[in-house]
Amino acid sequence: MARLENRVALVTGASSGIGEAAALALALEGVNIAVNGRRRDRLDALAARIDAAGGTALALPGDVSVEADAAAAVADTVARFGRLDILVNSAGVNEAGGIESLTSAQWQRVIDINLMGTIHACRAAFPVMKAQGSGDIVNISSTAGRRSGWRFAAYSTSKFGLTGFTESLRQEGGQAGIRVSIIEPGATATEIASSISDPQWRDMIQQHTHKDGAMAPDDIVAGILLAVSLPRRANVSRILIQPTIDTEPMP
Repeated sequence: MARLENRVALVTGASSGIGEAAALALALEGVNIAVNGRRRDRLDALAARIDAAGGTALALPGDVSVEADAAAAVADTVARFGRLDILVNSAGVNEAGGIESLTSAQWQRVIDINLMGTIHACRAAFPVMKAQGSGDIVNISSTAGRRSGWRFAAYSTSKFGLTGFTESLRQEGGQAGIRVSIIEPGATATEIASSISDPQWRDMIQQHTHKDGAMAPDDIVAGILLAVSLPRRANVSRILIQPTIDTEPMP
């Protein structure tokens, strides 16, 4: 396993959940960290925690669904640290509903943040990594990117799209030394349900992600660390991580 000291990482969606946990874990491995998200106060607090623990962090508030914000996050990271070795795309929101119950604006918001936000960040980071001759991009998806249902129409659409984009990017980046991975977590105790407008579905998803046996963000971060720590000749292209208790019912 490669050592990560002195590498540089940009983590989007770092205000909470998997993104926050990823930033903290990478910092403990000696990685210089830039954290991006829409909640400045949380980013500042996270950067202060990393600095207090002996790491180096840079808070970069912004909304990756806005292409200029995503480009600025990458540019500011490179300006501060001189390079970009790891990009973790963890920004995401959820909505519950189907074709009739979700508005066009709700569909657009989910796709803009979950899919286009990742595309914007990758578009900005790719030429930097290509010029370096190496880099790691890890996109955080969901089991909803493998199976869907009418309650998760917009969310699954964004995550299925993310799967296709990630594989295309992996093939494009491989010859340039850029590894690209997608991680698909099942029920994980994060704030993802808080973005759901319908209170009934918000409560239901909250109960699902925080049920007994649900995973913690650190469980998903273990997959991120694996993907970026393997020898450069190996690319973990896709990781599915599910709660142990999530099994088919016994006959």
